[in-house]
Amino acid sequence: MRNQVHFIDWGLVPYQQAWDQQESIFKFAADLKFERRLSGAVDEKPIEHHLIFCEHPPVYTLGKSGKIENLLLNQEELEAVHAQFFPINRGGDITYHGPGQLVGYPIFDLEQFYTDIHLYLRNLEEAIILTLAEYGIKAGRYEGYTGVWIDADLPSARKICAMGVRCSRWITMHGFAFNVNTDLSYFNHIVPCGIDDKDVTSIQRELGHEVDMNELKKRLKAKLSSVFNIELVS
Repeated sequence: MRNQVHFIDWGLVPYQQAWDQQESIFKFAADLKFERRLSGAVDEKPIEHHLIFCEHPPVYTLGKSGKIENLLLNQEELEAVHAQFFPINRGGDITYHGPGQLVGYPIFDLEQFYTDIHLYLRNLEEAIILTLAEYGIKAGRYEGYTGVWIDADLPSARKICAMGVRCSRWITMHGFAFNVNTDLSYFNHIVPCGIDDKDVTSIQRELGHEVDMNELKKRLKAKLSSVFNIELVS
């Protein structure tokens, strides 16, 4: 039986607002799960899953294991490029979010899928890889690093999708940042994901032209549905 997942597209939304809304959905699910465990209510309706798509105004986020020195701007310089900065509670180091980048926030109860966070990340990567293939872009994984890469085994290796997640009681939040029509110049102000010798790219850069974001979303939703064996419902 396929898990049903509530799909929501927030459009362009400030990072703090999106984080607060994510936390609210996540906390409700995690608290409900904990209460059910305490009461022994094992036959209740399953915890609901959510998949959120959005874009953010320019913002840098730093994961729990990240190093602040990987942000190369001070507060005044951040304001000059019209960007914000947030230290947050996901894994990973620093990354950039901005218009033209598709951000995905799956809030899944992995106990209804599998209790394997590494498999979960590999499946997120797989959905991105399969989507890129539909645009004629051959992408894959870079051993030792999370995310999706192009030419991973070559000196020209470049990341096209970053990932960082949080998982508590097997419920996930945060997710992936997929560079579609992203202004890549913003990555010059950080050491992306703490990796100082690799480039960052986008679909637009690889193809030489912008792509339709709505079409991209449609294709990615189909790949996520297939890889995770889920049914997306509005």
